Amino acid sequence: MTSGSSQAAPKKTKVSSAEKQARAALRRQARNRAVRSQVKTRVRKVEALISSGNLEGAREAAVLAVSAIDKAAEKKVLHANNAARRKSRLMKKLNQALARAQDKPASEKAG
Repeated sequence: MTSGSSQAAPKKTKVSSAEKQARAALRRQARNRAVRSQVKTRVRKVEALISSGNLEGAREAAVLAVSAIDKAAEKKVLHANNAARRKSRLMKKLNQALARAQDKPASEKAG
């Protein structure tokens, strides 16, 4: 079995245009993988900052994550609707955490 990270050589075909397409597909695959990885890394960073309670850092990281998602959608690595869904879910998590943080000091003062 081969690992998913190694690049496989394009399969030999009888048609030279098909060989060229296979080579181009490998280049696109590598480029798309890098873009998707960047998106996942930035989203994970935001989620980690939210769970650790660093909401200001999470807010700044969310801007970078949304930017990465938008760039991936612009390059057609992610479908536009998929990008919108990811951004929506990420911002929902951040906003819920911010709301909890605001509610916590108010309830502590009352009690």
